[in-house]
Amino acid sequence: MPLPPLTIYRHDRRKRALITLAGEIDLDTVPLVRASLERCLRDGIRTIDVDLTPVTFCDCSGLNAFLYASQRITAAGGTLRLHHPPRTLVPMLDIAGCEFLLLGVPFGQLSPPPAPAPHRSVPPVPPVPVLSGGAV
Repeated sequence: MPLPPLTIYRHDRRKRALITLAGEIDLDTVPLVRASLERCLRDGIRTIDVDLTPVTFCDCSGLNAFLYASQRITAAGGTLRLHHPPRTLVPMLDIAGCEFLLLGVPFGQLSPPPAPAPHRSVPPVPPVPVLSGGAV
């Protein structure tokens, strides 16, 4: 019997959930991802960690599902974090500027680092990109 293209495991702890996805995330399986994240929100979960370690492939439909879920969860006062994204997702996150999903920074709250105080004589340090060269 062949394995399903995507398996979803969910473990709750109060208002926090760990969702582990295993398999491939594409146009055929992304409705399962969306439904899983939406169910967490309906169940009152406000912090969602998504472990992508067992994911072998993720296309832009998966990225879109994570961005949509991030917006919805942030609007409800929560956060969505992606952990251990597959190699196919890392360049998309980098190009689209979506590294905040990996850091857990709520959508819409990205801002440049504050300027150093005027009384300091230390020159400002430019921000370091979170992802470079596909390394996580």
